[in-house]
Amino acid sequence: SKKKGLSFEEKRARMMEIFFETKDVFQLKDLEKIAPKEKGITSMSVKEILQSLVDDGMVDTDRIGTSNYFWAFPSKALHARKRKLEELESQFAESSQKKEALQGSIEKSKIGREDTAERAALLKELAALRQKKEQLKAEIDKYRECDPDVVEEMRQTNQVAKEAANRWTDNIFSIKSWAKRKFGFEESRIDKGFGIPEDLDYID
Repeated sequence: SKKKGLSFEEKRARMMEIFFETKDVFQLKDLEKIAPKEKGITSMSVKEILQSLVDDGMVDTDRIGTSNYFWAFPSKALHARKRKLEELESQFAESSQKKEALQGSIEKSKIGREDTAERAALLKELAALRQKKEQLKAEIDKYRECDPDVVEEMRQTNQVAKEAANRWTDNIFSIKSWAKRKFGFEESRIDKGFGIPEDLDYID
């Protein structure tokens, strides 16, 4: 039988697994090599998937010199889920209140009155709100089901983030040292040229 391809959301989930499992920082070319081999994501779709995750705030990116780097830590993903859950719960509460108000209006409209265009419109809106309510409930349930692995990873994320930040700080210092030796650049010129903060230092 013909093998079914991965859906867009499955590709996004597998891409996030790369970041969470390695706790590393990547360039696009690195992910285009890793994703097909380890996660079954075609190299041609890596850029699109990665950009969608960046657009949704699930993956961070920064430009160092002429290269773009990408990373994502479990704690950020969990916080994003919590924010989304709070947003959905707020929408759900608002829809519930509006639904109750509409039901009250419908009940009043029945007293001594025949069916009217206004009542029909209210019924239509109520039906739409009921559907919206069910959709919000389903989405809230989805976000409540946090991956246990993500919760466990969050306990370690501070140390992971610190190590990653210090590792890249060390890389920046090494590159600056090399540039000073190789080209005789002043440190302030290197900082300015590459947008490096003057107070860049390791995290204690």
